Amino acid sequence: SLRPPPRLERTNERTKPPAGFQLAKTLSSNPKITSITILQDDACDDAKEPFKSYSSDIPDVKIVKANLGDDSASAESIQSILGDDASYEYVWDNASKKPEGSGRAMCDLAKKWDTKLFAYVSSAGMYQTDDETTYPMSETTPVKESAGQAQFDSYAVSLGLPLVSFRPQYIYGPKSNKNDYVDWYLDRISRGLVLPVPGDGTQKVSLTNSEDVASLLSSVLNDEDAAVEQRYFNCGTDDLIEYDEVAYLCADAAGIDRDDVHVEHYDGDAYGKAKFPFRLTDFYVSPDTAKEKLGWEGPKHTLADDLGWYYEGYKARGGEERGVDLAKDWEIVSETDSADADLYAKYDSSISA
Repeated sequence: SLRPPPRLERTNERTKPPAGFQLAKTLSSNPKITSITILQDDACDDAKEPFKSYSSDIPDVKIVKANLGDDSASAESIQSILGDDASYEYVWDNASKKPEGSGRAMCDLAKKWDTKLFAYVSSAGMYQTDDETTYPMSETTPVKESAGQAQFDSYAVSLGLPLVSFRPQYIYGPKSNKNDYVDWYLDRISRGLVLPVPGDGTQKVSLTNSEDVASLLSSVLNDEDAAVEQRYFNCGTDDLIEYDEVAYLCADAAGIDRDDVHVEHYDGDAYGKAKFPFRLTDFYVSPDTAKEKLGWEGPKHTLADDLGWYYEGYKARGGEERGVDLAKDWEIVSETDSADADLYAKYDSSISA
């Protein structure tokens, strides 16, 4: 019988969604995959999550280090790092942000290897919205052609690669090294600070567990032909949550009464995003195409269910003790009845009491 092909995952979790580790775990149990090689950025800190857990959680994965930020990287230099005879029929690229340097090299190598499937982790952030945009955004929503990810897609297509491009949004998850989105809420709730939220707080967000992202990324193996034919897939949960509701769910996890949560809605046109982690307006996608075309079963996790372990991890990371940049918060809050200069100065020395 024919031996199923190996796959290569190229991951740089400093700059891309923190799904690489979970993707490797998910694919390691897929019968189509017999070996996994990860081309990992050499700046990744092996003493921190998720990198320190590769050896214990997925010990059979081979990790090859390279400088993925080197714009002079070529197909020849990357091939040399992987091994002159190395080739892969399945490739997941979780690192490239544009078709230059190592990103272009990976496309060129996939062409050389006659790769069977080239899955690219792009970004839903390149969707170009206006007042006429309908939500959830579908894969036909216009994209910013100037975006590096859009240019990467175009280059891969020009080579005739079997490209399948995923567009994820806000991701959190276990053993992640990116926790900005939910941490923004906990940083303020745990310190008794006001949460400056733009608009009226009813905007919806798609916060997706990295394990669900990994299952969606790997679902291309369910129907490879359908995946390549469709080409573009949104990547996110359909369990949508309003901005204000995220605050109350975080309070529940932290054991804080919802009545003690103070959300201050502000004018986004006047102050912009400030430090708020999401868009000023609705900005969320639907995974319906992946469900229909790839047979993806949908998310297994919800933020409400996950916030228990997330909050424990937040405390373990020193979230309640670390310094917080509150200058933009204070700019907004100082003009309201919620202003407490002493409290803000306690956590941000740049603010005068």
